[in-house]
Amino acid sequence: MVQILQGKDITLAQLIDEFGLQLANEEHFFSEWRHDLAELSDLEKQSLNEVKAEYLHLSKYPILEPVVKMVVLSPLLRLAGFYQPPFYIASEQEVRISSEDEGTIIRGRIDILVLHPPFWVLVIEAKRAEYSLVPAIPQALAYMLADATSAKPVFGFITNGNEFQFIKLTKHGIPRYALSYTLSLNRGDDLHTVVKVLKRIAHLIRNS
Repeated sequence: MVQILQGKDITLAQLIDEFGLQLANEEHFFSEWRHDLAELSDLEKQSLNEVKAEYLHLSKYPILEPVVKMVVLSPLLRLAGFYQPPFYIASEQEVRISSEDEGTIIRGRIDILVLHPPFWVLVIEAKRAEYSLVPAIPQALAYMLADATSAKPVFGFITNGNEFQFIKLTKHGIPRYALSYTLSLNRGDDLHTVVKVLKRIAHLIRNS
């Protein structure tokens, strides 16, 4: 009997059991979020300071997912250059992935997908502010596994507006993934680092 699961309900254990997903422990596996990050201009830093101030102002009341996308995510993607050629944006992209024996099918919708057609670049999951990022990790990984263009790594980006985490997935044979540290809007220059990493991913895709 075929088991149909919603992406938002998937667990990491299920991805490991059904798809053979493995955690990559080598530091070099996901070096893109640590190394060769370009400095930001003063204007970019000013824009990020405004994003932070606006978010903190609005967070006096509950911040739902659409507001996270509008106030925080949209300016980050713009600063990283994902609204410019060669990239395109898709919203609520429907995905379906089945295990090798087709005993399990996962369905869902990606909040935001950045493409460099035909390749997927960045799978983005946005959550309301009070939600933890932890449940979003297997959800993002499930959608990343659905990418048919497996020749290149796929990156994931999850945020609740206040916290941010990056994911890298490769599918050469056994699917393997790694996570960045959790970055916080309230900690030092972490928001600057978020944009630097996004810019780094954009640069790698442009020059691949």
